[in-house]
Amino acid sequence: MELHPAERDLLFTARRAVLATINDRGTARLVPIAYAPAVTNDGVVIYSALDEKAKTVADPRDLARVRDLRQRPRVTVLVDHWDENWLALAWLRMEGTATLIEPTDPPAHHAEGIRLLRERYPQYAEHALETRPLIRIDVDRVSSWAAA
Repeated sequence: MELHPAERDLLFTARRAVLATINDRGTARLVPIAYAPAVTNDGVVIYSALDEKAKTVADPRDLARVRDLRQRPRVTVLVDHWDENWLALAWLRMEGTATLIEPTDPPAHHAEGIRLLRERYPQYAEHALETRPLIRIDVDRVSSWAAA
């Protein structure tokens, strides 16, 4: 799977995305996420931290989005660009399989995710991401739209 230049630009310049999981009632659960993309020989990968920002649960593994993806790992991520000039509107929708990467898992994916997240968000320098799980999404389908 290959991204068109405009899709790649939107993916790498947008500052947030929306993660959609399916809950146990079969409905969509949407949550804004900070994310770090990677384009590899195998395709597009998206990392999202379960960081130290305030959560409704003490253990990030108990978050609803984590419970959802453990039961139903198919997810969708939407990245968009909004502008009052509607000719500048664009979105990128990516579907894929999400996994929870633990710090105790083989370190390559966990360390790469942390590196990319810290490069993208300087705020993560103050977070102990090495001790927390990450969400990794292996994207297998992309669709997009742009007004221009």
